[in-house]
Amino acid sequence: MNPKQMPPEYYALLEDLQALDFVLVELTLYLDTHPGDYEAIQQFNTVSQQRRKIAKQYEERFGPLTQYGRYSYSSYPWNWNDEPWPWQV
Repeated sequence: MNPKQMPPEYYALLEDLQALDFVLVELTLYLDTHPGDYEAIQQFNTVSQQRRKIAKQYEERFGPLTQYGRYSYSSYPWNWNDEPWPWQV
């Protein structure tokens, strides 16, 4: 399957989300062994807020990142089957 070409912002937002997710996973692993590190907790919370902001921008422009959950929605008509899905690019 050859997915349709998306605008540059689509790829930029996905790349930002991937980078933020990486940082959040690494901070989670660190905080699992250093739960009292106040600065790391602050950094985790800051990055988490940044990720929510970028995810909101992405979803407002390109549709949901997941098909269910707290932040998922669908415009009318149902658009979850619109391509490409984030993991296809």
